[in-house]
Amino acid sequence: MSAAPLHPFHLAFPVNDLAAARTFYSGLLGCPEGRSSPDWIDFNFYGHQIVAHLAPAETGEVAANAVDGHGVPVRHFGVVLSMEEWEAAAEKLTKANIDFVIKPYIRFRGEPGEQATMFFKDPSGNAIEMKAFADINSLFAK
Repeated sequence: MSAAPLHPFHLAFPVNDLAAARTFYSGLLGCPEGRSSPDWIDFNFYGHQIVAHLAPAETGEVAANAVDGHGVPVRHFGVVLSMEEWEAAAEKLTKANIDFVIKPYIRFRGEPGEQATMFFKDPSGNAIEMKAFADINSLFAK
């Protein structure tokens, strides 16, 4: 089954420091900044609108589930990149000494659904997953 054309999604999430969020999302991840106010900042996250809202009481640790022997943060968001984009992002984040929750690796190697994945957190503890598929048509493969 081919992936359908995508519409941009919108995600609002809490942060405890807008300056740190700006440095992380705009500076490190390269997400262009959109509108902002003293309480929130819009970012272009690979064509999707994410909004960091200042809400320190809402940030913190999240539960994790075991997947492939890793503790995957239950609450997370992310993006599916091309393999080349994923490799470039993994290299950039590794060079920036990101403390990965799950270091970059390949799941289901040689099987339907083969994918590259990595998890890391923003300065407020929001978990982010970046993944890529060997064959994007296997995005929803069983």
